[in-house]
Amino acid sequence: MQLKAILAVLATVASFGAWAQAPIVIKFSHVVAPDTPKGQAAERFQALAAKYSKGRVKVEVYPESQLYKDKEELEALQLGAVQMLAPSLAKFGPLGVKEFEAFDLPYLFPSKAALYRVTEGPIGKSLLKKLEPKGITGLAYWDNGFKVMSANKPLRVPADFRGLKMRIQSSKVLDAQMRALGAYPQVLAFSEVYQALKIGVADGTENPPSNMFTQKMHEVQKHVTLSNHGYLGYAVIVNKKFWEGLPADVRRSLELAMREATVYEKQISQRDNDLAMEAIRRAGTTVVYSLTPQEQAAWRKALLPVHKQMENRIGKELIEAITKAAK
Repeated sequence: MQLKAILAVLATVASFGAWAQAPIVIKFSHVVAPDTPKGQAAERFQALAAKYSKGRVKVEVYPESQLYKDKEELEALQLGAVQMLAPSLAKFGPLGVKEFEAFDLPYLFPSKAALYRVTEGPIGKSLLKKLEPKGITGLAYWDNGFKVMSANKPLRVPADFRGLKMRIQSSKVLDAQMRALGAYPQVLAFSEVYQALKIGVADGTENPPSNMFTQKMHEVQKHVTLSNHGYLGYAVIVNKKFWEGLPADVRRSLELAMREATVYEKQISQRDNDLAMEAIRRAGTTVVYSLTPQEQAAWRKALLPVHKQMENRIGKELIEAITKAAK
């Protein structure tokens, strides 16, 4: 009996040791394809997290809305069903953090350098801090570049949008943008856009080229205009309670992994968008159009009033501060 008792204790200790060594699991959910800049950066973070934590952390990446769609994922994060997301900045409005919708304003950033002066500077950091009362910790900004417009008719001047049903993310700014062009905005989950375009529920949409190509939207859109009218970026976020409950050394290893994954993401975002645009041209299903300077001016004239229109929602001082930093 004594020997059996000793063996039982040893088995219990061994079992506890194995349990103690079990890795910390981070479920990282997102809605785009694995071969987009965000998808590739998530996988890079996955590898770096395992490396720098020496196997103490296991990041499980779930792309293409495998776990949650656009409207569901933030609630899932707050409830702890997933630990990490990289939602587009437009998605924080429904949480009551409307300031992030500034990034949806048309023609706000003249270049990537201007954008990074905002996201990597005091403004970007202060915006991430606003998520903390919602139980969310912001870790980084990821970049998916400037957007193009697509439809089944040429879009050269604002009048060409009149009466079109244009898919948007849930964003009051993007709603106002499409209405300023004379279109009817339609909020649809990203996973539903291809089918909506295919069957005519939506006539067109806006996307960075990498999203358009990886979702095969070019197969159901006859025309695309290189408008670069707006920006699409993401915030990499974690459940605040989960993050603060991690051992300090593990958290430091994940912060290092995130810094390196963010550098990588920024390096590949423009490259991937350029390659996607080349692939769309080669596919031959879509006519690609570049705006003339005169047409670009007409678009700006139609869309810039949205800045004034959104001052009460986003904050006049914030819009002015971003505009000044982006010059």
